[in-house]
Amino acid sequence: MPLTDPILSSAEPLPANPPRSMLLADVVHDRIRRAIIDGQYPDGARLPGENDLARQFDVSRPVVRAALKRLRSEGLILSRQGSGSYVAAPGEPKQLAFQPVETIADLQRCYEFRLTIEPAAAALAATRRSDAQLAEIAKFLGFLRDATERRSHREDADFGFHLAITAASNNQYFETSMRALKDHIAVGMKFHGLSLQTVRGGLDHVLDEHTAIFDAIRFGQAETARDTMLHHVTGSRDRLFEGRLLDLSSR
Repeated sequence: MPLTDPILSSAEPLPANPPRSMLLADVVHDRIRRAIIDGQYPDGARLPGENDLARQFDVSRPVVRAALKRLRSEGLILSRQGSGSYVAAPGEPKQLAFQPVETIADLQRCYEFRLTIEPAAAALAATRRSDAQLAEIAKFLGFLRDATERRSHREDADFGFHLAITAASNNQYFETSMRALKDHIAVGMKFHGLSLQTVRGGLDHVLDEHTAIFDAIRFGQAETARDTMLHHVTGSRDRLFEGRLLDLSSR
């Protein structure tokens, strides 16, 4: 059960007219941070959900999300997928986080980073994966195949496929990086998926690329897995940018 009382009982009402320099997210951040430091939320305690916090502070959910994101970056709270936000215990590792994608240049840099880690993760997955991990990759490939047959693209299944491969590398640094990049990768996958639906055979071609990656991992072909993943991510980037990459040296 989330603890909902400490913040309400300890915090005075939000200023009716906060100065321009004081964003609402900063106010919410400071109130929650103070409650944590004062021990009103003990180590490991679950914070109220976003909706509850939004009602308590009379702000929007985006404001709450911004405040929670800052608390995560400071290592005061941790997010657990499907469960919520929790106060970090002393010595508990901080979650890796990146600034959000705000420009086309950011998206291109995200692809650059993916091109360094995903081919290597695929090669490792080919030699280290367990049967259960292979089945997880196959599950998301099946979702992609079903979507392709319906002439659509599923970004969630696409990301799940790539995440499952990094998990199968049995190197937590690859998987942690992918999880931290989820929102960033989703931007590219969404626009890429939309573009595929406007190109004849585009969806089928990308499904074939995913299948080739899976087959290489299934048969333990490390270099083939590396090459097919490199080809796929490079192709995704080039299709999205239509071959017109930015000069990032001054951006």
